[in-house]
Amino acid sequence: MASQALVSFLFAFAIVITTVRCNSEGDVLSSWKATLVDPNNVLQSWDPTLVNPCTWFHVTCNSENSVKRVDLGNAGLHGPLVPQLGNLTNLQYLRLNNNNLSGILPAEVIRLITFGNLRVLNVANNSLAGTVHSTNSTGYAVTTIIQDPRAQKF
Repeated sequence: MASQALVSFLFAFAIVITTVRCNSEGDVLSSWKATLVDPNNVLQSWDPTLVNPCTWFHVTCNSENSVKRVDLGNAGLHGPLVPQLGNLTNLQYLRLNNNNLSGILPAEVIRLITFGNLRVLNVANNSLAGTVHSTNSTGYAVTTIIQDPRAQKF
């Protein structure tokens, strides 16, 4: 009887942990949306009241309902990248090319390449400043980085 109660508790705890993580990822994307100008309403489905962002357009999740892909190329977006994007620890693909994004590439996003799962970062044809090196510290995974040739180098 006690073992059945323990199993039930652990199952419920696992669901809570997964839900909290997914809600936090929705919070990250919602906070980024709040900094952007979206003249084409491509982010209209990004509703922070939903359980997780996995049903939002331009967002793909893995089997654990964690964000693994954000596809916003050619979306007409204006604004910055926010450091909170670095909290999307399962992000593998971030496509933001051909927008009007400006500011710096946050160090937190760059860390997703070095220490995380980010494999493709496409920020070409924006006004982002900074550089990223295409290999990480492990030597096992390589991230494809497509960067704006007009970007400033630091």
